[in-house]
Amino acid sequence: MTGSPRIARLALPIARVLAAAVIATAIVATFVETAGRATVNPFNFFGYFTIQSNTLFAVTAVISGCVGLIRLGAQPRWLVVLRSLATVCMIIVGLVYAALLAPLGLEGGVPVPWANWAMHVAGPILAAADWVFAPDRGALPWRIAFLQLAYPILWIAVVLVRGATDGWVPYPFLDPAQ
Repeated sequence: MTGSPRIARLALPIARVLAAAVIATAIVATFVETAGRATVNPFNFFGYFTIQSNTLFAVTAVISGCVGLIRLGAQPRWLVVLRSLATVCMIIVGLVYAALLAPLGLEGGVPVPWANWAMHVAGPILAAADWVFAPDRGALPWRIAFLQLAYPILWIAVVLVRGATDGWVPYPFLDPAQ
């Protein structure tokens, strides 16, 4: 394979790895900025759905990109399921950010503006576009789509229990006092 077809075949996997690098850098920059202000409790930092979802998306994008560089055609079913979970979580991040956090200004996002944009805006758009337009996945049954909601629901349950027991909630809209 030479020339244009080879470049076209490499474009999607490389784009996925680059997107993962940007998201991972945004997570690290946010962690470093947070650590510069206070001691970081890893259970709190990694307790944010945004951080968890972006981490899942970055890891999935790297795996998907590497698999795409190695083999042609459709990706393995387990990877398509993982990509769909990452996509669902990232779409939730984007929608919740747009509806509930962005109106709060800096308080509703990450204090590093470019990282905030990468994790709350660019990441969800890239995840959705990759899912819709990438030709390397097969169809999934609807039961898998509904199963993808188990993780966000479990996350909410854990956060509500934590809020009731130790008082920590990651987002202002989950705080019963507000």
